[in-house]
Amino acid sequence: MRMTVELFDNIINTSQDCVFWKDKERRFLGVNQAFLDFYGFESADVLIGKTDEDMGWHSDPEPYRQDELRVLAGESTYKVQGKCIIRGEERDIIASKRPLYENDKIVGLVGSFVDITDVLRRRNKSDGSQVMYGISELRRYPFFDRILEDVPLEEMLDPLTGILSRNYSLKFVHSLIAAGTPFSFSIIDLDNFKYINDTFGHSSGDVVLMKVAESLALYASEMGLAGRFGGDELLLILPGERDFATNTEYYDAMLESREVLRKNIRLEDGEVMITGTIGCASYPSDADNFTDLFELIDKMLYVGKRRGRNCANVYDEKNDRDIKIQKLAQRDIYTDMRVIKECIEQYDNFGDGLRAAVPLFNEMMQIHDLYYIGQEGRMTAFLDDRFNEDAHDVGNVMSEAIFTDNNIESLRESSPALYNALEMHGLGSVMIARADIMNRTEGYVVCAVKRGHRIWQANEQALLYYFACLEAVSRLRSLQ
Repeated sequence: MRMTVELFDNIINTSQDCVFWKDKERRFLGVNQAFLDFYGFESADVLIGKTDEDMGWHSDPEPYRQDELRVLAGESTYKVQGKCIIRGEERDIIASKRPLYENDKIVGLVGSFVDITDVLRRRNKSDGSQVMYGISELRRYPFFDRILEDVPLEEMLDPLTGILSRNYSLKFVHSLIAAGTPFSFSIIDLDNFKYINDTFGHSSGDVVLMKVAESLALYASEMGLAGRFGGDELLLILPGERDFATNTEYYDAMLESREVLRKNIRLEDGEVMITGTIGCASYPSDADNFTDLFELIDKMLYVGKRRGRNCANVYDEKNDRDIKIQKLAQRDIYTDMRVIKECIEQYDNFGDGLRAAVPLFNEMMQIHDLYYIGQEGRMTAFLDDRFNEDAHDVGNVMSEAIFTDNNIESLRESSPALYNALEMHGLGSVMIARADIMNRTEGYVVCAVKRGHRIWQANEQALLYYFACLEAVSRLRSLQ
């Protein structure tokens, strides 16, 4: 069947979602009937050629403008929560947007949204907790459809977050295995949650858990169910056949959405950025029983923590079957330091030994290469002779012995040369240690990864500083 203008209009005008499309200047080109009904317009003429700001739909339009500018730069967004003003009332919506292409060039954007105000109001209870699932939503799954006549809804849900409780999350998983229903299962561990509790108090920690659980449930609403395993660990159960590539794409999109993880949450005493580490495996492709499946998920979660957290790790038998959690757990910072020291001691020349230890260090830190900035201001790689960039302004950010940043954009103004060196090679997160000896700075050792938003742990900072001190010793000895 050939797609005609009339057929296209018929399709979008039967959608219950509010659909719209705009040009490159973010001006409306058209909307569907659901959009007109939502705002109470007779026709689209009232908004054609206008922007959201012209229509006055947002109390703070800037975040929405930036969102659409990212889309016009080529980034798609999915299920982003926001607010809009309609007839004087602020309503909650979830919107998705993607670029419109013509002859491989972006000529505008298309988007859709749904109103979730009433749903959220029903779910927010007077005691401050929330309910994320209703009976109709759970009845979509045979397990819950069978037991809802005998088990009250509140017994199935976690009393704080309103997603599935640990007990009924695991019962749901066991029911899928018993029925032979394929599904993917993941644990999401919130990073550095203890810091939030210790800094802002446990009530603020509860707020964070509720907001992340709400976002997770909404994000996964069409695919599956979210649950709380305990503490700051959440679960996601996605029925259906899903291979490694599909799961990787799904969780990477979740991490990049800024609406579930990697999001800022306002608290009474401040604001915190929330990130999470995800471990995922699938039944029956990865394991055909609960014990083995959960062991694989736990393994992938641990691998993520070793990688620096704030990442998703989907089990892949080819690459992950030989990983031993016990072996990983035994690799503490003192073990790593000893391994580096023993490697150096095998060589008569200290510098040769230190260079031989670089691959070991890279493996410990889960990085591709290590870099050095000398007093002349050139940034070179330990293993790649082709890397040689200007980074003379590194000292601008080194007020302390260690500098870390999970987003190099902050370096753009303070250290533009260093920023350009990192950005040129696609490096998104950086940790730098001064190579000091005898109260003198010989240079700087740089640890960087392509993945943005990597969280550098305290033990990783200590290990890099240890290596930097060894590098300073090596440089001093070479001059003697």
